[in-house]
Amino acid sequence: MNQTVVSLRDRQYSVYFQNDMKHGENWIRHHVQRQILIITNAEVANLFLEKFVRTLPSTHVVETYYVPDGEQAKSLTHYEAIIKYLIENHYHRDTTLIGLGGGVIGDLTGFVAATYCRGVPYIHIPTTLLAQVDSSIGGKTGINHVLGKNMMGAVYQPTAVGIFYEVLLTLPERAYIAGLAEVVKYGLIQDAHFFEWIEQNTHKIRARDQVALMYLIQHCCEIKAGIVAQDEHDHGVRRLLNFGHTFGHALEAASEYSLYLHGEAVSLGMVMASRMSNELGYLSSSECLRIEQLLINLSLPVKLFEPISIRPLRDLMARDKKNSSTDPCFILLDGIGKAKLVYKVSSNLINKVVISCHESALVD
Repeated sequence: MNQTVVSLRDRQYSVYFQNDMKHGENWIRHHVQRQILIITNAEVANLFLEKFVRTLPSTHVVETYYVPDGEQAKSLTHYEAIIKYLIENHYHRDTTLIGLGGGVIGDLTGFVAATYCRGVPYIHIPTTLLAQVDSSIGGKTGINHVLGKNMMGAVYQPTAVGIFYEVLLTLPERAYIAGLAEVVKYGLIQDAHFFEWIEQNTHKIRARDQVALMYLIQHCCEIKAGIVAQDEHDHGVRRLLNFGHTFGHALEAASEYSLYLHGEAVSLGMVMASRMSNELGYLSSSECLRIEQLLINLSLPVKLFEPISIRPLRDLMARDKKNSSTDPCFILLDGIGKAKLVYKVSSNLINKVVISCHESALVD
């Protein structure tokens, strides 16, 4: 059994990598308390719940709570409903919450865990590629507000993370492809050799080759674990992990989380951030084209799905939680494999890079 350790200042936890869930009992029994509540959705439950429950100790009390599929689950309404369920059903401090699902399930479960009884342990079993390589690690939890994504949340680390490769075989193609945006991000912000490996192994990645996926997922997790160890609370180097997200989160919120999958919005955000980097002289035109060609080869979007009004988009970016003022903070590239924070970007340049991704974007 392979594992990556996330080492923090006052604690550490493991990310376990295994082929299938039936071997999860080898580690999970060491991380659960007497009461267990699994938070999931019906689609994931139909595929994996019964198999996953068999990995849990038979002596423990195990119940399941269902939330809707998609970003709509990351809301105050569903957060409060879970808290109410926990209280009414007498869950105490000897409770372990388990998020069985993608990034939405993980974010919601983690936020409930951070706030219920002032903190109970939780485990994330990510069932999407995006969650496996990114959101399941590092303890960022939260829910959305109509005025911005993840505006309510906490940094609250899991007890453990379990990554099973088998779940990716049933993942819908669109969701799988969307997850590849976060994979590309790691190469762009820190590891040019990994970016080149992705370029050279595009066909294997698209085909979900097991050996390629095992390397890809573990390498991404190792990069993120290293960054989180340096900056758990997102005050410095960890902010570089948001490359493409300033634009991407705004695109998601502007479309009321109904048009783009998170990875699709991040892909578009990376295109915009790369073009902004080029306009400011940080990134060469050839590197910019190379980035976009890789996204195209992976079937990730480089053009907006429909026209968008830019002023509301800029307003949403101004509310981004990374900002230290009303000026949006952009993570830009100083070449492939090296990222930097940039403030004070002109509205005209923001307009230009958004328009470049859709000729009928509306400037107002």
